[in-house]
Amino acid sequence: MTSPADPPIGGPSSGQRRLKLLAVTACPTGIAHTYMAAEKLSQAAESLGIDMKVETQGSIGAENVLSDNDVREADGIIIAADKDVDRSRFAGKRVLSVGVSEGISRPEQLIEQVRSAPVHGGGAGGGSAEQSSGAGGGGGRERSVAYKALMNGVSYMIPFVVVGGLLIAISLSLGGHTDPKGGLVIPDDSFWMHVNQIGTIGFTLMVPILSGYIAYAIGDRPALVPGMIGGWIANTGELYDSKAGAGFIGAIVTGFLAGYLVLWIKKVKVPKFVQPIMPIIVIPIIATSALGLFFIYVIGKPISWVFEHLTSWLSGMTGTSAILLGAILGLMIAFDMGGPVNKTAFLFGAGLIATGNQTVMGMCAAAIPVMPLGQGLATLLRKRLYTEQERETGLASLFMGFFGISEGAIPFAAARPAQVIPANMLGGAVAGAIAGMASVKDAVPHGGPIVAVLGAVGGVPMFFVALAIGSVVTALTTVTLVDLSERKRRGAPLVDAPGGSGGFGGPGGPGGPGGPEPVLAGAGATASGAAVAAGSPRKEPTAPAVASPAPEQPEQPEQPGEVLSGYLTRQTVKVQLAAGDKEAAIREMAALLAATGKVNDVEELVQTALRREAQGTTGLGEEIAIPHAKTDAVDSPLVGFARSSEGIEWGALDGTKAKLIFMISVPEAAAGDEHLRILALLSRKLMDTGFRERLVAAPDDAAILDVLREVR
Repeated sequence: MTSPADPPIGGPSSGQRRLKLLAVTACPTGIAHTYMAAEKLSQAAESLGIDMKVETQGSIGAENVLSDNDVREADGIIIAADKDVDRSRFAGKRVLSVGVSEGISRPEQLIEQVRSAPVHGGGAGGGSAEQSSGAGGGGGRERSVAYKALMNGVSYMIPFVVVGGLLIAISLSLGGHTDPKGGLVIPDDSFWMHVNQIGTIGFTLMVPILSGYIAYAIGDRPALVPGMIGGWIANTGELYDSKAGAGFIGAIVTGFLAGYLVLWIKKVKVPKFVQPIMPIIVIPIIATSALGLFFIYVIGKPISWVFEHLTSWLSGMTGTSAILLGAILGLMIAFDMGGPVNKTAFLFGAGLIATGNQTVMGMCAAAIPVMPLGQGLATLLRKRLYTEQERETGLASLFMGFFGISEGAIPFAAARPAQVIPANMLGGAVAGAIAGMASVKDAVPHGGPIVAVLGAVGGVPMFFVALAIGSVVTALTTVTLVDLSERKRRGAPLVDAPGGSGGFGGPGGPGGPGGPEPVLAGAGATASGAAVAAGSPRKEPTAPAVASPAPEQPEQPEQPGEVLSGYLTRQTVKVQLAAGDKEAAIREMAALLAATGKVNDVEELVQTALRREAQGTTGLGEEIAIPHAKTDAVDSPLVGFARSSEGIEWGALDGTKAKLIFMISVPEAAAGDEHLRILALLSRKLMDTGFRERLVAAPDDAAILDVLREVR
């Protein structure tokens, strides 16, 4: 693949083929992040006029699988994954590897970056493949490998724990009877005893599976056997005089040791006649023997001592200690909703289930659904703060919360992080603390009402109390913070009755009487809940405010000089730029935007736009450039336009100088879909040759505005 032949981002010009990209998305659980990243990447590609096919590696297996023909014709591949992905099929192609969350939060940037990504030279992935391009330095790359390896092991471990835990829970609830000594007992040789034993096998396999697939992600197939056998040894305490074994902590240690030991053995030079048997005989035997003996004689006892004391300490936690642990785990679960911090708390709870300690997972299970349930509830409590599409996302979030999918709250957190994330964390901490205080138990590594319905929860009444209180706390905190934020942004009064003015759709708010016309309604929009940016106002019919202390303003029509609903006005149009180079042009455009009074830091706006240019040119070709910046140096979205009769060198792939220059700037809180929609509308319209000719021919700023009104 040669970059000069690539069509410019924003759509093909006449005679040029469309850019063709592929993507693979995957997350450890394969439930929500996988599909949300796929949806976001597909939407961004469609908006930019790019062909893209996305393979999802979810919990039900790979879907929309990339064929050899797809790979052969592709101009680049984006891998957005937090688990190991086989990259051997992408040899000779540009490959950009990032975490799955980046596929959700910044898909358009990934599409731009993949054009300059390094060419993949071969190798299956894991330790032998190129690492994430976003990692800084060797230490960053090693951390990326370690995290992906750990999450790869977790993704394969989860089904074993789920199946084992549910079978044990079902067998106890349906086949057990109360024993005078306490607890439930299943009669020997009964049907339900056999079901219970099958579930126990699932639990037993959990530890070696975790270890084996951590090793596999690092050292590829030769590391699988030593990893699994090492995990079995870690879980079999009798081999090194331990009562309980080293558990999941030992499995993590053996997984990493096996993976890196295999990588080291692979580097040893051997005669050619030995090379064919290295991966199937020599490496597995040497690595398995060395690792097994090392664990039994050296590190087995110390690790098992740590694990036994940790388990004993957790089992004895009551009162304040249990409340504190529950609050901490709830905070971690709610912080990044399926991200690294969330997965760390989840792994801690899931790994302790096999030891008989189900209270830690009970704390996690109560916190897991709080975020989606709380955000969904918020859209019902204060409908005026949300658009119709956001309320639809809220309903989807409630549904996801019932099934314990915390990622349902991500669209809201992505749009209003400063308001939603603290509310989520507060609600998660409350739910976790209540569950800890009440000693709620969970026999499976999952959360939400669904696990209680299936009989996997001990202490069901307090589980639902914790879940309900946490969700209400999240919802009330969210609507309070969002309401305050919106009023502060518009300078509206801070006192209002529920459903009053200032919310989305209320008087003075976007889409309401007296408020600015909402921008670009429908452009680049999608029905998918995962794609809704909770901060992108759209116009919708609203009722008058109720009991608002602020007087209603009469509805005002859009000013005749406004384009794109006021983001581009006569004030932000310049007929002729004086600048002769890119930086000078960006500075001149920034000054043009500053004339609106909505730029609080001109130099920061300039530097943000220049940093964006350093990542890759915004010159689209066809004498067009669209520099853009996402920064809080602006108070609200702004769009400027200027012409250059001589043209400015912008680094466009077709070699043309930029004569039609748009500058887009949006605050961080309004980034995401808002920024993407503006960029998509402009880039699509600018592919119209007649439109460009009319822009060039317009004699003055008024005529330019008339032409720009065609952008819809």
